[in-house]
Amino acid sequence: YREETGSRVFSISDCTTLFGKMDCGVITSKTVLIFISLIFWAAAAGLSYVGGYAISLYKSYDQFLEDRYTMVPVVIILAVAAVMFIIGLIGCCSTIRESRFGLGFFLFVILLIFAAEVAAFVLGLMYRGKIKPDVEKSVATAILYYDGKNSDSRAIDYLQEQLQCCGVKNYTDWESTLWFNSTGNQTVPRSCCRPDQGNCTGRLDDPHKLYTQGCGQKLETLLEQVLTYAALVILGFAIVKFFGMLSICVIMFKRKETGYQPLYSGTFA
Repeated sequence: YREETGSRVFSISDCTTLFGKMDCGVITSKTVLIFISLIFWAAAAGLSYVGGYAISLYKSYDQFLEDRYTMVPVVIILAVAAVMFIIGLIGCCSTIRESRFGLGFFLFVILLIFAAEVAAFVLGLMYRGKIKPDVEKSVATAILYYDGKNSDSRAIDYLQEQLQCCGVKNYTDWESTLWFNSTGNQTVPRSCCRPDQGNCTGRLDDPHKLYTQGCGQKLETLLEQVLTYAALVILGFAIVKFFGMLSICVIMFKRKETGYQPLYSGTFA
């Protein structure tokens, strides 16, 4: 059907295209919000699994746990999971029903999470520059007072075995430690020995049996990689939250179409 008014010609296909574009924006916005609701539900499911696993472990070893407040973190995890599920449910229902109150609450929650993610992203980038001095100082202090018995000593052994390293910069860093000078035979801990060297005694006159790389650089690289991956994940979720807030605005402030609206200043015949 075509109708001509003045010098302009309109067709039903023009109206269908126009209203189709409007509906497409709303449908896209609802799809984004439902996806965000699914993220909340997935997070709730993950936290519930962690909480349930912790409870099962507690039941198996509760005879060794005398502190009654041991389960407090687990209760908090389950409570957070319940809140995440409720938020996802509110977001999904409000999106489908286009409830202004529900969408306003969902917008407030997403805005808080978005602000927290941006803050975490910025802090992560700022902390990357402080990793190297902090790591070297911590590892050097732990090695200096290494005695093979305390918790710091066990942490150093674990670090050297897992990262296959020895000392802060290299194995010669052990020469100035209490452990090296108190053993009598001037050796480094066995955690510096390569696993393929069964007869390694930790003596420095057999350097080919020891890890030659220092732990400072390896640990620094590992932490930088973790922070980079975490920052990328946080940035990705922040972008999703940003589009979620835009989608809520599209749905909340969309123009209600009631009856036929004039497409231009003239009138149909």
